[in-house]
Amino acid sequence: MIERRKLERIEVDEVAYIFGDGASLRCRVINMSDQGAAIELPSRSYVNPTFKLMFDKDRSVRSCRLVWSSDNLIGVKFEF
Repeated sequence: MIERRKLERIEVDEVAYIFGDGASLRCRVINMSDQGAAIELPSRSYVNPTFKLMFDKDRSVRSCRLVWSSDNLIGVKFEF
């Protein structure tokens, strides 16, 4: 498989929350770069094309755009 990312992702294991439209979903960020992340959901779930991601550790919030999904994993690009 050809790597298309511009920046290398760093393996992490951080609890985060996807939120928007009045709902939130606990998830786990499994790898991340300054431009995006791979996120593990608790189960196969529908996720809006754009949403906010809040990291539990420091409560920082990132705006995200869904790029890919596979079973209970999704890939996002951070919007600036």
